[in-house]
Amino acid sequence: MKELAVSHPRTWRSGVLAAAVVPVLAVLLPGQAAQAAPLGALPEVTARAETAALYDDEEGGNADADDPAIWRNAADPGRSLVVATAKEGGLRVYDLDAREVQTVPAPPGPGADDAPGRFNNVDLVHGLRLSTGRADLAVTTDRGNDRLRFYRIDRSRPGGPLTDVTAPSVAPVFSADQAEVNEQRTAYGLATWTDRTSGRSYALVSRRETTRVALLEILPAPSGTVTYRTVRTLDLPSAFRLPNGASWSPCAEPGELPQVEGMVVDPANGTLYAGQEDVGIWRLRADLTGTPVLVDKVREYGVPATYDEETEECAPGADPGFGGRRISADVEGLTLVTERDGDGYLLASSQGDDTFAAYDREIGDHNAYEGGFRVTAAGPVLDGSEECDGAAALNAPLGDRYPNGLLVVQDGHAGPEDGERDATGFKFLDLGDVLDALDD
Repeated sequence: MKELAVSHPRTWRSGVLAAAVVPVLAVLLPGQAAQAAPLGALPEVTARAETAALYDDEEGGNADADDPAIWRNAADPGRSLVVATAKEGGLRVYDLDAREVQTVPAPPGPGADDAPGRFNNVDLVHGLRLSTGRADLAVTTDRGNDRLRFYRIDRSRPGGPLTDVTAPSVAPVFSADQAEVNEQRTAYGLATWTDRTSGRSYALVSRRETTRVALLEILPAPSGTVTYRTVRTLDLPSAFRLPNGASWSPCAEPGELPQVEGMVVDPANGTLYAGQEDVGIWRLRADLTGTPVLVDKVREYGVPATYDEETEECAPGADPGFGGRRISADVEGLTLVTERDGDGYLLASSQGDDTFAAYDREIGDHNAYEGGFRVTAAGPVLDGSEECDGAAALNAPLGDRYPNGLLVVQDGHAGPEDGERDATGFKFLDLGDVLDALDD
């Protein structure tokens, strides 16, 4: 964490920044006022399988697990896939036994001195009409090159199910030129969305080290490739008026703003949920119009902190008590558990305390907090999940292995013993076990 120097605090407006300090637009809503259960009282859920560890070093190809997406094979649900990002290590594709079936390398930078490709987040688009026919796509943010990349999914394809169908002409999402790309304030978080009214498909993309979110329309290009265009952008707040009248911004390196990464769109109503890592969870229209609402805040919200250049860490001051009670910074890994009657959960990874929080999916119930859980060790080999970055849930039967659906979560400390190497991976959980824990 690094301190943010704000001489002119900023508020959100679509595509622009304006000098002002914005108050929190919504905080503790009806149905959320009850005290959260003590941390130790949260139910525990164990994984059924885990992927092989990825190592973020030269020997391991600088692979660092981050974000998963679950693709359901409608013709044979037991042969469904999990597509996951490994940052500079590209993409990994796993079967339901958590075995790797394909590795897709990230592309290099255009020049030897340019930033290399780095796949940060991934999501899916189903049935996009291309010039060669309809296709399911895996979409990923290439943080290194500031672009989206697209991969057609074909489970029976020899050589692996993913094929790169990114149009060669795709432009940077945020950067004006390669010099700006190399500064790495680039495409970061990602959520896809298909508008049920128009049938058009979109990607919501956040910008690293800023509060900006862009709405991109995903479009077919020649020869079965895929491109995109920017529709609009929106900047979430970076400074907040506290109940005591003070202005507060999360501590960060000078020039950096509190970024967004975890995002998910509810397909039923086009609602975007966005996790601003050191602030909380926002709810807003996926077309980036209207007024954002802060559904819940991290515990550290409002805590003053000072950045120390020597240690490159923030030293927190006294807690004024304005934060939330259920999630600890960073808030990450947003995903939806949908049900046919419109019910279900918004799940969020509370990275700071290694837990997961569940909120009511229904806006009419104000996204009320419904409980939480932890992913703990199933035994001496199959450990739990710590410092989870990304998560994906699918509430649909996936063959004999996961008849009740699947939850995949990133594990920031794959192990149980990492040794001297930074090891990460993904845990596969029976979604029925998770729902049972939340219902207890």
